[in-house]
Amino acid sequence: MVSRKTISPLTKILGFLSLTILFLLVVHGEVHHYEFVVREKNFTRLCETKSMLVVNDNFPGPEIRVRKGDTVYVNVHNQGYYGFTIHWHGVRQPRNPWSDGPEFITQCPISPGTNFTYEVILSEEEGTLWWHAHSDWTRASVHGAIVILPAVGTTFPFPQPDEDEIIVLASWYMGDLKAVVDTAMETGSDLPSSDAYTINGQPGDLCPCSSETTYRRKIDYGKTYLLRIVNANLNAEVFFAVAQHNLTVVGLDGAYIKPISTTYIITLPGQTMDVLFEANQPLGQYYMAARIYWTEDAEVDNFDHANATAIFEYNGNYTSPTSPSFPSTLPSYLDYFGALKFTDQIKSLATPEYPVNVPMNITTKMYIAVSMNSLYCEHSGCDSDQEIATSLNNISWANPGIDVLQAYYRNISGVYSTDFPDQPLSSYNFTDVTFDPDIVFTDQARKVKVLNYNESVEIVFQGTNVLDHSMSHPMHLHGYSFYVVGYGFGNYDNETDPKRFNLFDPPQVTTFAIPKNGWLAIRFIANNPGVWFWHCHFEKHLSWGMDAAFIVKNGGTPETSIRHPPTYMPPCKISLNSRVQDFDAVMRKE
Repeated sequence: MVSRKTISPLTKILGFLSLTILFLLVVHGEVHHYEFVVREKNFTRLCETKSMLVVNDNFPGPEIRVRKGDTVYVNVHNQGYYGFTIHWHGVRQPRNPWSDGPEFITQCPISPGTNFTYEVILSEEEGTLWWHAHSDWTRASVHGAIVILPAVGTTFPFPQPDEDEIIVLASWYMGDLKAVVDTAMETGSDLPSSDAYTINGQPGDLCPCSSETTYRRKIDYGKTYLLRIVNANLNAEVFFAVAQHNLTVVGLDGAYIKPISTTYIITLPGQTMDVLFEANQPLGQYYMAARIYWTEDAEVDNFDHANATAIFEYNGNYTSPTSPSFPSTLPSYLDYFGALKFTDQIKSLATPEYPVNVPMNITTKMYIAVSMNSLYCEHSGCDSDQEIATSLNNISWANPGIDVLQAYYRNISGVYSTDFPDQPLSSYNFTDVTFDPDIVFTDQARKVKVLNYNESVEIVFQGTNVLDHSMSHPMHLHGYSFYVVGYGFGNYDNETDPKRFNLFDPPQVTTFAIPKNGWLAIRFIANNPGVWFWHCHFEKHLSWGMDAAFIVKNGGTPETSIRHPPTYMPPCKISLNSRVQDFDAVMRKE
């Protein structure tokens, strides 16, 4: 006879309370609070000491570590000399564009001497994302990682790693970057290239005056590490590898993917990757290294050729070599096929636990030409009668004096128009070299695309070779993840190319590249109401106008409508950017 233990009423109550608390944590998540103090601090790199804006005196800035479904409040104190905003890259922010962060799109800058609290609402994201400044080029030094662990009661869809490690890849610029950028924008000239790349804030011992500060990570033989890699570079796609070690990529942009076993990765500016790294080689020291992947003309070599390095150093008793081994599998600067080989392997998990939901019945189609261009330079600081510009469907974005979200929500007229074109304004051989003035010269405007709630959207981005300046463009969409259903080379063919779309397991991402002289097709469902920015994540191209915005209308119920704004938003002031001032003056005259 089986005996039964008597369960006391108190034990039952405690058990019920424990289950209730677990349920609430899973459903609602936890609330976290962070304080970001942003101010100038001196840093020495490449034999030079300079002052730059950072968060909590650190470069890169502090890590935010949470679980899926949590909410984060970040109180940002501006103790610097100019205004800026913070963007939570890859975070969907359901119905909450007020805390998305792009300057003059969803808010105005946080002025010096003031503070603003962001409410970062996590929902579907899991893995690694990041945060960064979204004002001019301040994200060069104002950025950090967001780690989103699985929700309580769940785990990774791969073997549990022993430890994780944040790897932030970034750019280093000599001198006062803001001053250089401001001058270039005023004169209409080219914007600066970096002087080095960094891994966790250090260029590595292949760069001048850097050997004693190279980032090092102690590791134990036999352990598996989850590398959470953030590409915070302003204008560089980069290859990354670890000497004599294989890598297994398991996540991209806050979502899991089918594992990719590889000896190197390529990552776009704005992308994040989750990569498993097994410490299974002979005890010693091994370089991890990053170098640029250059997609402009091979004859144009005015890019940063530096190799950033850091060191994995095994614990144990052994004789260290004179120098760590360098990864022989790291592709060269121009390895087009190496980049394509890696990218072609990226697929969603597409399992019952992690399903895909690719829109099939498309209600809105857009075909967007992505170009380098010129503008007639009409303000006083110009060096010539032309200045560099970029465009989407021949529209070069110009920031307003107040943010688009406020204007939309409060029905303020004259800030933007709703006629962003669904097709290029002129048809031509997009991937052929052209210097035709009718194509080269673009128009500045603030045109947005309006979408009804729950529309199924397909966008084909078409790269161009205007001015003989074709290159890859990493496109980023705020407020959404999108499915990459296809990409290819040459001019998009709307009859044959859709037949090759991957509608079974396409990657779901927030940033993906249009190939050089090629096209990129994405799909998403417009079910997140608000104003949402989309742009090339090369900071050069964003500065020159390769950006625009969606307005997604409310869905008719409180649960499908934009949340009310917080009680305080940073007040708006006229931008100091000369292009914006001149454009505003023209708008007022008209």
